[in-house]
Amino acid sequence: MDTRVTPLRDGIAARALEGVVAAEVFLDPKEMACAVPAAAIRAAPSADAEQVDQLLFGERFAVLEEEGAFVLGQASRDGYVGYVEAAALAPAGPAPTHRVSAIRTYAFAEASIKSRASGPYSLNALVTVEAQDGKLSKAAGAGWITTAHLTPIGMFEADPTAVAERFLGAPYLWGGRESLGLDCSGLVQQALMACGLACPRDTDMQRALGAEIDAAAFGRGDLVFWKGHVAIGYGEGAILHANAHHMATAVEPLAEAMARIEAAGAGPPIAWRRLL
Repeated sequence: MDTRVTPLRDGIAARALEGVVAAEVFLDPKEMACAVPAAAIRAAPSADAEQVDQLLFGERFAVLEEEGAFVLGQASRDGYVGYVEAAALAPAGPAPTHRVSAIRTYAFAEASIKSRASGPYSLNALVTVEAQDGKLSKAAGAGWITTAHLTPIGMFEADPTAVAERFLGAPYLWGGRESLGLDCSGLVQQALMACGLACPRDTDMQRALGAEIDAAAFGRGDLVFWKGHVAIGYGEGAILHANAHHMATAVEPLAEAMARIEAAGAGPPIAWRRLL
């Protein structure tokens, strides 16, 4: 069992694993939802613990147990298991009707862009629209969001590379998935999700996506993997990736990236994959 995506910690497991794993206690998960623009999923129940993933607004989180100010649970969208601050969650309401399709957007307290704003809410955040007033839609638990920044659930984009390009300049953030900061696999995940393609969280998991191709066939929209890193083909011999060298999402010539990464000790690429 991969502990990253198996709801099992310290003798506690989700009820669905009864008879599958050994645990002292099996619990029925309680469905909650992220009630803030983004919330860290951490490796331990502490604000100082490593951020391993993030929840975006509206994403479901199946809570198993409370541990002080944190809860242990599993993200429903990508299956990651970890600890989230309880204050960042609220009981799950009606199913989302829309997702945020702008790179980021604000929610207003009233049906006026001059009212108090909260956010920003990032691409792929999930909202339930309750009402409309002019160019604004009321999202439950958030506020009034520009309708043009929302897309109905089930409608997707067609070009993951074009989606990823909108993150250019976003700071590099380990474990991040939001427009204000994300890592290499978070960038790939958000780009694919915006196109209606399921995508796991970490680079080693993403290496199972699509089909293997030769390096010579690598092009726009393909994925290239190093140990612990992934980049998207940008076209014309370049890649697009969130990386700790630039500490941002950047476009870089593939040849230069390969030389730099190999010189740093990570070796050459280990996989080339085509998604579509």
